Amino acid sequence: MNETIRTAEILCVGTELLLGDITNTNAAFLSRRLAELGIGVYHQSVVGDHPGRLRDALHLALSRADLVITSGGLGPTYDDITREVVADALGLDLLLDESILTGIRDYFARTGRVMTDNNRRQAMVPRGATVLPNEQGTAPGLMVRDAARGKTVILLPGPPRELKPMFDHYAMPYLRERTDCVLISKNVHIFGMGESAVEDILRDMMEKGQNPTVAPYCQAGEVRLRVTAKASNEQSAKVMCDETIERIRNSAVGPCIYAVTDARDGDYSLETAVIGALLEAGKTVATAESCTGGLIAKRLTDIPGSSAVVKGGFVTYTNEMKIALLGVCPETIAQYTELSEQTAREMARGARVRTGADIAVSTTGLAGPGGGTDACPVGTVFVGVSREDGEEVVRLTLSPDRSREYIRTLAASHALSRILKCLV
Repeated sequence: MNETIRTAEILCVGTELLLGDITNTNAAFLSRRLAELGIGVYHQSVVGDHPGRLRDALHLALSRADLVITSGGLGPTYDDITREVVADALGLDLLLDESILTGIRDYFARTGRVMTDNNRRQAMVPRGATVLPNEQGTAPGLMVRDAARGKTVILLPGPPRELKPMFDHYAMPYLRERTDCVLISKNVHIFGMGESAVEDILRDMMEKGQNPTVAPYCQAGEVRLRVTAKASNEQSAKVMCDETIERIRNSAVGPCIYAVTDARDGDYSLETAVIGALLEAGKTVATAESCTGGLIAKRLTDIPGSSAVVKGGFVTYTNEMKIALLGVCPETIAQYTELSEQTAREMARGARVRTGADIAVSTTGLAGPGGGTDACPVGTVFVGVSREDGEEVVRLTLSPDRSREYIRTLAASHALSRILKCLV
């Protein structure tokens, strides 16, 4: 009978990680995958290419987790020490696996290179280990059981392009048979309400010991709630998530929710939601930007499929260009200045009329760091929206203590949010 694996620790090996030369994306990937399996990860460690420190870290990890997953240190060079340290820690001999050595030779032959003798190290396997094939490189993964202590160690290569398919194709099926629950997570995306306000409203749902759990994460001007349910099967966990999300929708947070996504789908953004809503509605959009300098158009066109719904955009940084390209009346600027509700309205209207778009948005304001006045301090931004059936302008008062980049990013997000409100 398979032993149940409930806890895991991730141990990433490589001095380059400690120096910051390489971003450690492997730990995040492995944590997500283990969460899907219902395996709790309570510790992660990074250790350099030093046998003593790696041995200490491995012994500590084995003392508090059922499963230890290492990444890195399986290459052919002198500082690739993971397999040797793991074998020593578990009291296992290293044996040459001729089938692995043949596979490495074949790999070099296919890529038109000559195998050097140090690559033989990659064919050394702890006695009794299961070999995990590597279709993307020369370093095979290894899975070692310490039956006496009921522990498992999985050794994976460091390069993400090798680690990810190896874990998904070989480690996941093994681990799935040894878990007694599943975790399902969904993300609730919120714009227009701060993290502290969201937490105040949903505090009772965020208390420790809840199932599902609700955890807030703050982004630039946004809040993401991660709702995670633990159950014996996937369907039950999904139902539990959905019931909790419905409670959130029915709270005061509900009007600020712009999307609910599966956590396994990866990143999601306002611009993703806008493009999806435009495609679904069969509508088009245009932009007219001053203080955001093309950021709205950039974010929209970052999304695949945007060419079907984005008509175009104008960056009119000077009054002359607002007049020449968007048709803003000189008298409007003379009377109200370029930093005004009236100018933002005419900018949006001009972009819609000139492109034939269904919806157009505009931004004009002060991103700083200088140029503010008592009447119009830094952080003041007007966001205009124009449709054939109506127009509106929103005045934003963003913190002048924040950076120019933050003000521009938040202004663009508000503009994207206004587009979305036109479509729902």
